[in-house]
Amino acid sequence: MLTCPAPIQSAAPVHPGWLRVTHWLNALAVVIMVTSGWRVYNASPLFGFSFPDTITLGGWLGGALQWHFAGMWLLAINGCIYLACNLASRRFQRKFFPLSMKSLVADMWAALHGRLAHADPRHYNSVQRLAYLVIMVDLIVLVMSGLVLWKSVQFPMLRELLGGYETARRVHFFAMSLAVGFVAVHVLMVALVPRTLLTMIRGR
Repeated sequence: MLTCPAPIQSAAPVHPGWLRVTHWLNALAVVIMVTSGWRVYNASPLFGFSFPDTITLGGWLGGALQWHFAGMWLLAINGCIYLACNLASRRFQRKFFPLSMKSLVADMWAALHGRLAHADPRHYNSVQRLAYLVIMVDLIVLVMSGLVLWKSVQFPMLRELLGGYETARRVHFFAMSLAVGFVAVHVLMVALVPRTLLTMIRGR
């Protein structure tokens, strides 16, 4: 008796569609916020330097603030969707935990010697897990400190929690610097392992 072969089941995507969409929207939001934030910073520098106008967004302070607020809402709303989907699908627990000091030290040592494996993009090593967890917290701090700078009177408890308005400015600046550093390392790793970019675009 002739039987038709069972259809071959396609492998599950490395990254589901909702993750890819929120990832790229987060990337867009961070670029908008950082480049417009540099223009806002230039209007009242914290330190003895300014950012070149050619790498800032907004053209002037008012325009930069409008871009910055647009990026803030995109980051906040899209970030909430990202976290909600991660928690609801239990991806958060699967991808980022467990995370032990022993595995972290071992993976960092391997990374420093160029021996950190990237054989399976479905699984994050301990360095990646820590980096993603840190940037999630950093973006939350970025939004919270930004709210203090934007609506200081409306968020008195948050302002006091961050040590006052001027301290919040510094917290915001260093949180931004950490985000820029993360993006720079992220882009470097993508250049070293181009397959990770393809999986984030097409899912496989």
